[in-house]
Amino acid sequence: MRRLLNTLYLTMDQVYVSCKGETLLVRAEGVKEIQLPIINLESVVIFGYQGMSPEAMSLCVENNVALIFLTPAGKFKARVTGETTGNIHLRRTQYRWCDQAEQSLRLAKRFIYAKIVNARVSVKRTLRDYGDRVDVQQCERVVSLLSRQLREVEQSQTLDELRGVEGLAARHYFSALPEQIMADRADFPFMGRVRRPPRDRVNALLSFLYTLLASDVTSALETVGLDPQAGYLHRDRPGRNGLALDLMEEFRVYLVDRCVLTLINRKQVVRDDFIEKESGAFVLTDDARKVVLTEWQKRKKEEIRHPFFDEKIAIGLLPYAQAMLLARHMRGDLDDYPPFFWK
Repeated sequence: MRRLLNTLYLTMDQVYVSCKGETLLVRAEGVKEIQLPIINLESVVIFGYQGMSPEAMSLCVENNVALIFLTPAGKFKARVTGETTGNIHLRRTQYRWCDQAEQSLRLAKRFIYAKIVNARVSVKRTLRDYGDRVDVQQCERVVSLLSRQLREVEQSQTLDELRGVEGLAARHYFSALPEQIMADRADFPFMGRVRRPPRDRVNALLSFLYTLLASDVTSALETVGLDPQAGYLHRDRPGRNGLALDLMEEFRVYLVDRCVLTLINRKQVVRDDFIEKESGAFVLTDDARKVVLTEWQKRKKEEIRHPFFDEKIAIGLLPYAQAMLLARHMRGDLDDYPPFFWK
């Protein structure tokens, strides 16, 4: 499990990756910066590909270390992995359930129910901790609306109906996100979730970290033997990891949104850490990207008591823990899938 904590993030100024024996070497301007044993890595995320030796790529593939290539702005470009592994019977169950409307809806409900619960917890925590600095009426209204959406999730009869409930819940939740920004609100306006491209600084941070979370969840699913592409709420589409998008719904608020709020409220990122493109898109500067990645890694190393296992684990292992529970359910070891609820 602990390997999943170890993701190596490489930015533009770390220009070439090679290998020496069973270690990866990262060089900048010909000078060695990092040397890491391959066994300590689970994935390598590269922002703006500059160069990697064939030997280094082979070493990663042979040791099941995923290579994820992103643009400097964090947009996904490609993923390189080794031979597909996993129990064929487990994957057959996964695919069979994808073709069964009842099973797909049941699991999709679990993912979305947890997402809405965790969104409600986030708003309630803001009311508790900053009740004298927020619009209490607005936040309480959002909490009430999200509670209503939870009942509607349970009552949904089709995937399309469930998607409608999820979309409405997301709009309600994001309407309260500005209230959770306590510092530099004028520099971090947020009018709602905008993905392609992100039209403000908050959306730029959300999109950047959602990309990293999707990579972590994909790796977790592959580790337990599941196919990241075969999802239940997010149906088949070429090039899309549907099951990874399903599972990451549980972690969006707890892992990404709270990290974004921390970065802003602690003034670890400020107005000038972003570049506004001619298209209107906002992207992080190179230096700011390093700050965000450092905070992201620190966040993943914090510990939480897992509600199902009732033991402490690193937050970065949550995707693996939930992927493992999903696989156990598909094998028949668990009667149902227990999603992650933030307490």
